Amino acid sequence: MPIPAPTTHLLYLHGFRSSPQSVKARLMAEQVRREHPGLIWWCPQLPPSPRAAMDLVLLGLADWPHASMAVIGSSLGGFYATWVAEQTGCKAVLLNPAVNPARDLANYIGEQTSWHDPAERFFFRSEFVQELRDLSLPNLTQLDRYLAVIAKGDELLDWREMHARYVGAQFHLLEGSDHGLTDFEQHLPVIMAFLDLDP
Repeated sequence: MPIPAPTTHLLYLHGFRSSPQSVKARLMAEQVRREHPGLIWWCPQLPPSPRAAMDLVLLGLADWPHASMAVIGSSLGGFYATWVAEQTGCKAVLLNPAVNPARDLANYIGEQTSWHDPAERFFFRSEFVQELRDLSLPNLTQLDRYLAVIAKGDELLDWREMHARYVGAQFHLLEGSDHGLTDFEQHLPVIMAFLDLDP
């Protein structure tokens, strides 16, 4: 087995109704800026359309080296991160990842507000549910390149479903916590060790 290259490029994908202003995204960005100033960091604002979101991401990753990039995704971003990892072969950290967002978000069709700026609104269209189905992957490969951080205290997603989806991955299973991982900073050492960021 070849020794994996240290991570030189890191993508962060936020969740539904979230943004690059999320606490976790900002904590990761600050950690990278402080400890790994040479690392390429990208945390885009994702459009509501899953297809458009992944088109944006693939365009942004076009020149990234797959062997030394990694992706982090939270909630719906974890679903997207899984898709990106399967397209590129890169490492992925999944934070309370959505397993079946087509099912879960079918109840959210209509106008939505952003968590971090309630004045910011977007429309989640019915066709976006089918776009999520189109991005669903029945089988995952190379599960050892995944780290799933899963909170048993998640109030929105079933931790058992998340755990079952990623059997064979590395797990950081939290007895409590919550969907937003308000104790995220405590888990950064495990995440940073897994990512093996280039100094």
